Amino acid sequence: MEDSSLASSVDVDKGFAIAFVVLLFLFLIVMIFRCAKLVKNPYEATSTTAESSLS
Repeated sequence: MEDSSLASSVDVDKGFAIAFVVLLFLFLIVMIFRCAKLVKNPYEATSTTAESSLS
């Protein structure tokens, strides 16, 4: 009665876990590049809108 092809299909929980890990790694890579840019040149990386509102 049970369809064996349905049981061998991709597990939904496993798919969510893989998608979560992939998004987590992408976020980590973006944060590494942003932090490296900030360490390299902190004055250029900061927002200029805060400086214009002070003057």
